[in-house]
Amino acid sequence: MAGDGRLTGKVALITGAARGQGRSHAVALARQGASIAAVDIAAQIESVPYPMATPEDLEETVRLVEEAGGRCLPIVADVRDILAMDSAVKQTLSELGRIDIALANAGVLHIAGSGESLVESAVRWNDAVGVMLTGVYNTIRVVQQPLIDQGTGGSIVITSSTAGLSGMHDGSGGIAAYCASKHGVVGLMRGYAKILGRHNIRVNSVHPMGVATPMVVNEEFQKYHADHADVLEISPRLLPMTLLEPGDVSAAILWLVSDDARAVTGIALPVDCGVTCP
Repeated sequence: MAGDGRLTGKVALITGAARGQGRSHAVALARQGASIAAVDIAAQIESVPYPMATPEDLEETVRLVEEAGGRCLPIVADVRDILAMDSAVKQTLSELGRIDIALANAGVLHIAGSGESLVESAVRWNDAVGVMLTGVYNTIRVVQQPLIDQGTGGSIVITSSTAGLSGMHDGSGGIAAYCASKHGVVGLMRGYAKILGRHNIRVNSVHPMGVATPMVVNEEFQKYHADHADVLEISPRLLPMTLLEPGDVSAAILWLVSDDARAVTGIALPVDCGVTCP
């Protein structure tokens, strides 16, 4: 999408920005004039079964944002650590001057075959909920006051999933935690929309179906999908698309954070080819 400058002068803090959807969002917003604070753990969480982002991935996000015409501040931080996220916000304010947009995007996907032990289940549950529910709370908790203090409004968008609008899980610690977290952030979204609305800060969530990112396009996930299609296929797609591209989600987010959606808050926006259509 060609830039029209609609976000000129804005600063966006994006978690999970080293690759996948987060990188796509960073580049899309930069094309529209935003500066980016790209936050990522840039390390492996032991329980996650596929390779996670690396420092080199985060450096590539910086390169692509700069290529798109934006400024990019890379920050290594774990969303599960609220003090690390508070430090990330302070660094962003110090170096980029403000925060107008926060995208709570960081996510992981644990998959497990049969025979998962109780301990393995608990570890996967804790790690998944830590990243995708606690991490979202931590992100909003540390950005809300700077957004309020600026007095110019703002926009927060949480990345949920079609799994946050349906009962998509198999009982394992990881997939159950994914489903529970993606539901849980809807509650956070609606509550914060009410809390922050008086400050002209809008809070929404997006709910994509499967997106072609390293979290989904990997050997472990393909094996799981082959054996658990009944878990992952919520309902037939109304549009003839198997996977979304990250840019499909970025386009929805770009609308939500722009003035075009200045009257939109407290919504759960499906980006799912009609999968969750009643």
